[in-house]
Amino acid sequence: MAHRHKAKIEKVFEHPISTNIDFKKLLSALEHYGCTIEHTKHNKVKIFFNEKEFVLPVPHGETLSKDQVVELRHFLEEVGLTPDKLD
Repeated sequence: MAHRHKAKIEKVFEHPISTNIDFKKLLSALEHYGCTIEHTKHNKVKIFFNEKEFVLPVPHGETLSKDQVVELRHFLEEVGLTPDKLD
């Protein structure tokens, strides 16, 4: 199971940017690696890790846009949740 979670995080760091990242599975992977996910009533999710917070709008479909992937990638790099550091 951990391999599938790592694969979802790796997709965020793919070049070219992947537009085929399932939002719910990505949130599950982030929780597996220690993130806390909070759903707001404004159709957004707050992702908390190491006292840092990232707000991500819930996509209209099931996948993230390129812009959302880039923003999430920057947050994950900032908090040190990169594929090379995952178990």
